[in-house]
Amino acid sequence: MTEMVLPNDTNTLGNLMGGRMMHFMDIAAAMSAMKFCNRVVVTASADNLSFKKQIKLGMAVTLTAKVSRSFNSSMEVHVIAVAEDLILQQVEKSNEAYFTFVAVDQSGRPIDVPECVPETEEEHRHFAGALRRRQLRLILAGRMKPEEATELRSIFDIKDTDL
Repeated sequence: MTEMVLPNDTNTLGNLMGGRMMHFMDIAAAMSAMKFCNRVVVTASADNLSFKKQIKLGMAVTLTAKVSRSFNSSMEVHVIAVAEDLILQQVEKSNEAYFTFVAVDQSGRPIDVPECVPETEEEHRHFAGALRRRQLRLILAGRMKPEEATELRSIFDIKDTDL
């Protein structure tokens, strides 16, 4: 998905507003999730959206989104945003984040999604880290206790004997 940064998208310094970037990224990620599962999806979370580079008025922002792993009804989607100065033909990665979406039925209840099968080396890398990121999200949201996070035990210094 590519968007041009227009005056209405910028702050008083002429830079793309962070909320607008989040909006662009959420849309790209949602479309990726919907295409993956052929269902309506809702945003559950966005992880650690960092702003690495200012994006100026008139630049193009290209977003690439791909499902990195699916669980029961949820999917993690990796989004990369690249900013391009169309006049100078300079391209630079500006943002990156993981979004989580839940597939829902017509009543808004979670519904199962297909299994995500990684193929490339990069897909395997994102897939492998997805369970750790998911467990961390659940802990931060208060929906999982640290000792239940099997993939994060070393981070929390939890040993099997502590359980």
